[in-house]
Amino acid sequence: MEIDRAIRECDDRRLKTKYNNAVFVIQRALALYGIEEVAFSFNGGKDSTVLLHLLRAGYFLHKSEEKYCCGGLTGHTPAFPIRTIYFECSSAFPEINSFTYEATKTYNLRLDIIRRDFKSGLEGLLEANPIRAIFLGVRIGDPTAVGQEQFSPSSPGWPPFMRVNPILDWSYRDVWAFLLNCKVSYCSLYDQGYTSIGSMYDTVPNELLCVTNPSDGKGEYRPAYLLSDGRLERAGRVKKLPYRTCGKISASNGLDIVESHQGCVPTASVIGVGDETLFGTVEDILGSALCRKLHSIGWSVTQFGVIRNDIDSVAEAVDQQKSRNDMVFIYGGVGPLQSDVTLAGVAKALGVRLAPDEEFEEYLRHIIDFRGTGDRNEMAQLPEGVTELLHHENLTVPLIKCQNVVILTATNLSELENEWNALLELAVSDGVLMLAKPFVSRSLTTTLSDVEAAQPLSVLRMEFPDLCIGCYRKSRKGPLVITVEGKEQGRVQLAAEALTNKFQLSALSAV
Repeated sequence: MEIDRAIRECDDRRLKTKYNNAVFVIQRALALYGIEEVAFSFNGGKDSTVLLHLLRAGYFLHKSEEKYCCGGLTGHTPAFPIRTIYFECSSAFPEINSFTYEATKTYNLRLDIIRRDFKSGLEGLLEANPIRAIFLGVRIGDPTAVGQEQFSPSSPGWPPFMRVNPILDWSYRDVWAFLLNCKVSYCSLYDQGYTSIGSMYDTVPNELLCVTNPSDGKGEYRPAYLLSDGRLERAGRVKKLPYRTCGKISASNGLDIVESHQGCVPTASVIGVGDETLFGTVEDILGSALCRKLHSIGWSVTQFGVIRNDIDSVAEAVDQQKSRNDMVFIYGGVGPLQSDVTLAGVAKALGVRLAPDEEFEEYLRHIIDFRGTGDRNEMAQLPEGVTELLHHENLTVPLIKCQNVVILTATNLSELENEWNALLELAVSDGVLMLAKPFVSRSLTTTLSDVEAAQPLSVLRMEFPDLCIGCYRKSRKGPLVITVEGKEQGRVQLAAEALTNKFQLSALSAV
């Protein structure tokens, strides 16, 4: 069989291991369920194409073992009888449809075309056919991979079937190593700079593959297999930023500057992790610095606190704040030590497990001469299926983003400054962080007592509920500083004038 032979003859030991493991999963599924009770969900993408050929090889080896047991082993490649499901969608690229139908003809697939949504289409299919397991081309890092194993029952509310994921642990590099080593065809979009294909409305070529043609100065895209960092394969997907406080959703494909949302006040929670801070042994200076930085780009910090080095404490804090705020920033407790529990806590809050990330491990090994112990390096375990690594040329170690939780690795102000500057640049280039309209503020001072100032300030707050009006003293006998802050210059000015009218003119002075 040509696929099996191509892998056996290649020099890529990692690919051979991945291939053997995937084929084992396939053969196990075929032994458990039988040909008539399994199906293959094919969508024309690169992962699905890999799975198609793994299934062909797995079925060949499965039938060869049966024939060997019966004393009739031959070199003939059997026909591919596994039922193949294709969900045809009006928003699919024409190239995806064309490739799917070409593959169907080339490999004589038993193709069932379904023109309904995935769930209702599956319900109809399973009602009409005795299908108990479906092969899926899901990989860790895919949005649908959260919490899945190589054999995972369907989710509650879905028709019952076993999800079989032979390439769950494959990386972007593994996918292309397989396709190129086996010399099989794939969708032509991948040769035009597309690295991850969704619908026509949420997919563009990956800008990281764009190069300038020296002859005419025009940009052109290199093939997907030339993307050097597989963690960025989804950089060509349109990114939606559903900031609840903005009243609208912005979209960016990573190529344009994120628009500044007028009047929007995105919210954030800042969480520090460290027993030493709670013991009073170490002074926390990162939290207040991070609050100032968020405030400088128009964000409102709703909560800032330090919690224990404890998985449950981290999980509880993240779980509470991630649903209340647009973003959660957490620092401390990241590393190889026993007390470094932040990643485990975040994973628990998001309902996923920590899983080895081969690409992150490889990245660590290259940049910091990382050498873990045992088969699984603790430092390279990340929340499974929800993690995005944020790379920047000025970062020694990439930042870790899990849904709306950003995990910072800074341990001092200099490192925090470096990570923050990288985040700001990524906000412009990749839409990682929304840049909101900055705050406008006015500060006034008065020599009046707190008792004298209390009633006028209370009235002012009622008149300007959209503004933040606060007051403080730098010392007990010093003047009272009154601050008025908001997004609109005119509103802040009106509030300052109203405040002046409520006090004797001589009692207030501008800062």
